[in-house]
Amino acid sequence: MNKGKFYITTAIAYTSRKPHIGNSYEIVLTDAIARWKRLQGYDVFFLTGTDEHGQKIDEYAKSAGVTPQTYVDKVAGEIRAICDKLNTTYDKFIRTTDPAHEKIVQKIFNKLYEKGDIYKSEYEGLYCTPCESFWTESQLKDGKCPDCGGEVHPAKEEAYFLRLSKYQKQLEDYIEENATFIYPESRKKEMLNNFIKPGLQDLCVSRTSFKWGIPVTFDDKHVIYVWIDALSNYITALGYDPDGSGDLYKKYWPADVHIIGKDIVRFHTIYWPIILMALGEPLPKQVYGHPWLLFGEDKMSKSKGNVIYADDLCDLIGVDAVRYYLLSEMPHANDGSISYGTIIERYNSDLANTLGNLVNRTIAMTQKYFGGVLPVNDVADDEFDPALKAAALQTVQKADDAINTYHMADAVDAVMSFAKLCNKYIDQTMPWSLAKCEAQKGRLSTVLYNLTESIRFLAVLLSAFMPDTSKAIGAQINCDILSYDSLSAFGAYPLNHPVGTPVPLFARIDAEKMMAEIAEKQKAAAAKEKKFSEIEGVAQITIDDFAKVDLRVATVTDCVPVKRAKKLLQLTLDDGSGKPRTVASGIAKWYKPEDLISKQIIVVANLKPATLCGVESSGMILAADAGEDDVKVVFVDGLPNGAKVR
Repeated sequence: MNKGKFYITTAIAYTSRKPHIGNSYEIVLTDAIARWKRLQGYDVFFLTGTDEHGQKIDEYAKSAGVTPQTYVDKVAGEIRAICDKLNTTYDKFIRTTDPAHEKIVQKIFNKLYEKGDIYKSEYEGLYCTPCESFWTESQLKDGKCPDCGGEVHPAKEEAYFLRLSKYQKQLEDYIEENATFIYPESRKKEMLNNFIKPGLQDLCVSRTSFKWGIPVTFDDKHVIYVWIDALSNYITALGYDPDGSGDLYKKYWPADVHIIGKDIVRFHTIYWPIILMALGEPLPKQVYGHPWLLFGEDKMSKSKGNVIYADDLCDLIGVDAVRYYLLSEMPHANDGSISYGTIIERYNSDLANTLGNLVNRTIAMTQKYFGGVLPVNDVADDEFDPALKAAALQTVQKADDAINTYHMADAVDAVMSFAKLCNKYIDQTMPWSLAKCEAQKGRLSTVLYNLTESIRFLAVLLSAFMPDTSKAIGAQINCDILSYDSLSAFGAYPLNHPVGTPVPLFARIDAEKMMAEIAEKQKAAAAKEKKFSEIEGVAQITIDDFAKVDLRVATVTDCVPVKRAKKLLQLTLDDGSGKPRTVASGIAKWYKPEDLISKQIIVVANLKPATLCGVESSGMILAADAGEDDVKVVFVDGLPNGAKVR
C-alpha cells in the first residue's frame, strides 16, 4: 500500500578527504529511516552526495599537485564507495560539480540578484580558512572561530550578499509556528536565541580570492560561495529550475526531513530557508540535527595508527555489525562513542549471544525434535505465551514511534530487547524437557512455533538496520512473509512448514586475540606514518596542518629597536587589514631598522599574540638560515598587502 511520498536527505559530504567512521554515521542513520519508510509502504526518495567547491579544496589540490577536479573525483569516489560498502540505498548521489547542478545554481543566483535579494558590496571581517566562513568580533568564541575553534584573520574582499535581514521576521514566525521544523527542541532554541533574535546580518554568497567554484555569469571575477551552491543540491537533484521545474521536483519537494550534523544546523535552518523564501519555494518540513560520534577518550590520529574507517571496520566485523553498532551506540541528543573494545563487546553480547544464539538454537531444536517441520496442533496458550505475543506487537509500535522521532538507538534497543525476551521464553518453557515426554509434543510444537514466528518478527524489524542479517534470518526460517503489514497480528508464519538449516549468524569474536591483532596493525600504521612523515629528521605536516597557518604579504611601515632587548626589532606592518600589526623579531643582529622600512615581507598572521620584552607581538616574519650565524629575511616585491601565501 502506497502511503505517499517521503523525501529524505543527508548533508552532502565535503570532499576534503576520505571520511572516517564518525562521518559514516549519518548515511547509515538516514538509510535506516529510508528503509523503514519503504517497508511501511512510502514512496521514498533518498538523496546523498558530495560538496566539491571552495578554497579549502583548491588548497588541497595544489598541495597534492593535481587539478581541483581530479582531486574531488578521487575523494568523491571514496565517499561513494563507503556508502555502497555500508549497503545504503540512496536513490541519487549528487555531486556539486555535476554540470546540471552548476547550471541551475547559476540560475538561482541570477534570479535572486534580479529580485534584489542579492547585492554587491564589500566584506571586511574575520575569516576562518578551514570553515570558509566570515565572522564578526561578537560572533567569535574566545577569540576564535565558533564552529571549529580555529584561528581567524582579518580579511577584506568584494562580494555579493544575500539579504538575510529582509527575511528575519518571516523566518522567525515560521519557526515559532512550526514547532517541529527544527528538531530536537534544543537546536530550535539555540537557533532562535543565539542567532535569529539577536539580528541576522546579510550573508556573503560570492568570493573573489579563489576560482574553484561556480562562476557568477554576469561578473566573472566572482564564484558562487558554498551556501547557495551546496544547499541548493536538495532541489537541483530533483530537477528544480527557476524557469520551470520537472515532475520529480513537483512530486517530492518539500523534503520531509534533512538529516544533518549538529554543527551545520544554522546553515540549514537560517540560510537555506531564506534562500527558499526568496525563491518563493516551500520550506522543508523538518531539519534534524543529530549528535556526533566520538572516538572514545582518545582522539584519532594517523601518528597513533588508530584512525577507524568504515570500510576497514566492515572488513573486520562485517557490514551489518558496523551498521548495528553505529545505530545502537548513538544517543538521541548526546554525542556517542566508538572504540574497538566496545565494538567487540557489543558484537559478542548482542549479535552473537542474543540474536545469533536465538535463531540458531530455535532452528536446531526444530530440526532435532520435528525433522525441521512443525506439525499443526491446537494446544492452548500456556502462561508464558500471551506475554511473548503481546511483546512482539508492542515492539513494532515501539520501533515505529522511536524511528519517527529519530530515536534510532531506542528503536534498535526495542528490537534487541524482544530478542532477549525470546531467549528468556526458551528458558521459561524449557523445550528440551518437553521433548522428553511424548504427551508434551503438542506443547513443544507450540513453543517452537511461537519462537519461529517471533524470529520472523525480528527479521522484518531488523531489515531497516541490518538488511543482510534480516535476509539471512528469513532464509533460515524458510519464510518470505517479511512485509510490515504482516506484523499486524502474531501468527503469519505458515503451519506445517519446513524451516531451513541452522547456520551461525555471528561467530563470537575472541576479544583478546582481535585486540592484539588491532594493536599490531596500529603499531605498523604508526611506524609507516612516521617513516613517511620524516625527512632528514624533520617531521612533515599534513595539508590540514598547513591550512592552519595563515601566511600574508605585508609592508614594513616602521621599524625601531626594542630598548630592553638587543636582539629584537619592533616592526609595524601593513597587512592589508586596515589596521597596523606589530611584530617583534629577533633579527637586530643582521638588520638595521632602515634596512627593513618599505620592504615587503611574509608574516604568519594567525600566530597567537605574545609579549616580548614589553612589546605585544602579533605574528612572526619569515626568515631563512643563510649560513653559519647568518639570517636573511624573505623579501617579496610587487604584491598587494594581505595577499595569501599558499
